[in-house]
Amino acid sequence: MDLLKVTIDNQTIEVPAGTTILQAARLIGKEVAPPAMCFYTKLKTSGGYCRTCLVKVSKGSEKDPRPMPKLVASCRTTVMDGMEVQNYTSPEVVEARKGVVEFLLINHPLDCPICDQAGECHLQDLSYENGRSHSRYEFDRRTFDKIDIGDKIQLHMTRCILCYRCVKVADQLTPGRVHGVINRGDVAEISTYIQNAVDNEFSGNMVDVCPVGALTDKTFRFKSRVWFLKPFDAHRDCDKCSGKTVLWKYGKEIYRVTGRKDQWGEVDEWICNTCRYEKKAPSDWIEEGPRQIDRHSVISQNMYEAGTKFVDSPETLPKKQLS
Repeated sequence: MDLLKVTIDNQTIEVPAGTTILQAARLIGKEVAPPAMCFYTKLKTSGGYCRTCLVKVSKGSEKDPRPMPKLVASCRTTVMDGMEVQNYTSPEVVEARKGVVEFLLINHPLDCPICDQAGECHLQDLSYENGRSHSRYEFDRRTFDKIDIGDKIQLHMTRCILCYRCVKVADQLTPGRVHGVINRGDVAEISTYIQNAVDNEFSGNMVDVCPVGALTDKTFRFKSRVWFLKPFDAHRDCDKCSGKTVLWKYGKEIYRVTGRKDQWGEVDEWICNTCRYEKKAPSDWIEEGPRQIDRHSVISQNMYEAGTKFVDSPETLPKKQLS
């Protein structure tokens, strides 16, 4: 297999042909990897919507060293041999990304204090690390009524950034998709077809892939903050999926079950609704141990003492939760 050499923020790596700039950057490490809100490795045709992964190609290739005239989406642009890319080392990219974040936040409500996604929201991380300290937007934000798109999922369209991830999950993982994006422009929204309910065995994965709080688990809604819970890797014999999950526990009680996510916040293996919603008793699972949260989020802040010792005794648990 021919390997292509690409340099990203002065770090060089060799990758197979067909690798995108974003994938190559992730192979180097977080220090050069662009953020991504719509790209999802396991979802075909994802990416190219949010524009948060824009980078500057300062050298096209060895054969054609001319720079690309505009910033490009790294999730959709494949590398060429000898390509040189600037991400965080380019002031132009940093400034453009601030604009993209500001655009994403134009209609996003400031309801982090009551949003179930708070603490593990990719938009929170993106705005903190790459956004502006203030907004120049002075007009009314668009709003939508909350709707139930299934017995276990609630859609809060006001928070949606139209990343299309949930649509692609329904397209590629479930039979008979009944929801998608309707209308265009500033009135575009995720909705179901004539109020059909999303009802299939893998629909819960739409909640896992949503980067914001637009799709929420109704069985977990307003029960607790994620930083109050302790995540544990666990598995069970399941005839529908791998059965490999993360249990989010408060003391001995299981508050929710999710798929296991990697360092980029992407699910390793899809799980079924039976594991996600119906198996909430500790006896249903074989626990493997505490989950290593490989993110700079509040979830991991109260998990370890001295970086190694896991804390899960009743004395260490917070006394207050959301009512």
